[in-house]
Amino acid sequence: MSAKLADVVQLPVRQVGTVAADTMAGAAAAARRMGRPSEREIDDWGRDADAAAVAEAMSRLRWDIATGGIEHLPEDRGALIVVNSRRFALTPIYTAIALTRASGRPVRYAGRSDVAPLGPLERRIGGLLPIPDEIAGALRAHQLVVIAAAPTIRPRLVGTVDHAFVGAALAAGAAVLPAASTSSPFGRQARVEIGAAVRAPRKRRGPLAELELADAIQRQIASLLDEMGDINTGTPLDWLPMSGLGSH
Repeated sequence: MSAKLADVVQLPVRQVGTVAADTMAGAAAAARRMGRPSEREIDDWGRDADAAAVAEAMSRLRWDIATGGIEHLPEDRGALIVVNSRRFALTPIYTAIALTRASGRPVRYAGRSDVAPLGPLERRIGGLLPIPDEIAGALRAHQLVVIAAAPTIRPRLVGTVDHAFVGAALAAGAAVLPAASTSSPFGRQARVEIGAAVRAPRKRRGPLAELELADAIQRQIASLLDEMGDINTGTPLDWLPMSGLGSH
């Protein structure tokens, strides 16, 4: 092609935007804000809004999460959300991230490490220590907190719900909501479904109340899983981004 013709003919350039590029750009912008102390918003439990935004942006590279039942979350009060969990699936973390995105409220998860450097990093994205007193304090301050039932390998088996955490919610006067979660070990699809608040079948005081409520929550999570249909489950490779990048 001659120089004159090249000056006249211009081939169209296609602008191709990817979710991965947008996600990384958003994460980079949030990371830059993290370096400006005057713009950082850190709450009483150490959650850094900018660090949480980075985690949310990065999560889109691994999971494409659909959420349902958000209307069951209280608008301005605390609630304990109990979700089923599979080993190595990081269920409490992606559940908290998905509910934060869907509800517009910060959602914390219990189960962060107390060992540096992982523990402080998890605290900055909303992690709480798995201690009933810490969870009760957050619930009294009208926070939303996700805890996981005991992790299992079998997809249809819901692990035991720790009654001590349920007791913390009862002591704080907070609602307790079941949540069912599914994720694909070899794909990005994941789903979180919130159920209506569960109350103990009988009015009791003392440890029996929290034990009965924990059992009722476990049964309700199993019921939500049945309603959601079949799920793909996996292996320790579940956390790897094995099927491409992007999100909805």
